[in-house]
Amino acid sequence: MSLNYDKSKAAYEAANKVIPGGVNSPVRAFRAVGDYPIFIESGQGAHVTDIDGNELIDFICSWGPLIFGHNDPVVQEAVMSAVQKGTTFGMPTEIETLMAEKIVELIPSIEKVRMVSSGTEATMSALRLARGYTGRDKIVKCGGCYHGHADHLLIQAGSGALTFGVPSSPGVPENIAHETLTATYNDIDSFKALFAEYQNEIAAVIIEPIPGNMGLILPEEGFLEALRELTKENGSLLIFDEVISGFRASLGGAQKRFGIMPDLTCLGKIIGGGLPVGAFGGRADIMDHLAPVGDVYQAGTLSGNPLAMKAGYTTLCELQKRNPYADLDARAKRLEEGLAAAADAHGVRATINQVGSLLTVFFTDRPVHTYADAQTSSVDQYRIFFQALLAEGIHLPPSQFECWFISTAHTDADIEKTIQAAEKAFAAVAKA
Repeated sequence: MSLNYDKSKAAYEAANKVIPGGVNSPVRAFRAVGDYPIFIESGQGAHVTDIDGNELIDFICSWGPLIFGHNDPVVQEAVMSAVQKGTTFGMPTEIETLMAEKIVELIPSIEKVRMVSSGTEATMSALRLARGYTGRDKIVKCGGCYHGHADHLLIQAGSGALTFGVPSSPGVPENIAHETLTATYNDIDSFKALFAEYQNEIAAVIIEPIPGNMGLILPEEGFLEALRELTKENGSLLIFDEVISGFRASLGGAQKRFGIMPDLTCLGKIIGGGLPVGAFGGRADIMDHLAPVGDVYQAGTLSGNPLAMKAGYTTLCELQKRNPYADLDARAKRLEEGLAAAADAHGVRATINQVGSLLTVFFTDRPVHTYADAQTSSVDQYRIFFQALLAEGIHLPPSQFECWFISTAHTDADIEKTIQAAEKAFAAVAKA
């Protein structure tokens, strides 16, 4: 099967003249998988159609927000009704309160929440609040975990930074970088060592409870529980970055799935129903340190945008109503099993991590529990695998270090077609 991408190539050449790298987010550039990015024309259900007219089964789902797939009719109708009233006001609207009430209802640790416009803004603001609340300056993050592109978070970041081999970025001042300490995910001793060295200096630990930006990695038994106790003992806040896992891992996020109560939680993606959004929330006594009631300043002209709030609120209500999680998990598990069998049939060493509607195929012969494990995966083999599946009409993340996202719109036929295409893709990897 051969697909034509001439229009996408021309569009990319035009974009390069006016947009750095031709894309507005580096992971879209396809540099990790070769060639040029695909330009999308439209999406419906689990499929997207590019500007060359190719229809592809989509496992990106806009990097996670589209849990019901593209153009869900209920969410679409909600957005259209909101548009008719106006697109933005810069003043309070009732839908913001409804959205906040819904998040407080569903996320166990959140008593109050502040809406923002992106996941980066959410994590940046949560850390400022943690520093203001504790009076401390240092933060701890895990190598390979990506929490947005704020200066103090681009230290051993994942996702695009891993893809391009850049663990941090020029433009980040050294004095800011020095306030960020790096531990190892799934290694509680690495956290204990930092707390021992920097007693009474650490404001917060920020962590993805289910990392998705060095590929999907699962917490080992007892790790998150130990981290919760360690932060409590040291008077530091525990911040869960659930931008990806929030409403993916369960209706109450990873924290409900694992029974862990962080102090603050960052959200995004699904809570916007496909529109740009972010949020951070937590205990009321912490959140009340935010302006205008407290002295920690945070603001955003478009925060709580009525279109995003209506789309997100509708999505959360539909998740309660449809309760798709068992079905999503079963579908993702079927895909994981089919991929594993296909890899084994062709003698390709692969480790597949899967939880809920998330999965990642790592081209390595070892279990992947840490950043170092993820780095053993062959990006060259992933490139071959990606290109072979694309030729069969399967649209994967153009990076080894990202998650695949399964939606309720993915049918059994979509899953079976993907498994059959993967047979050819693993054969191509084995042959290379």
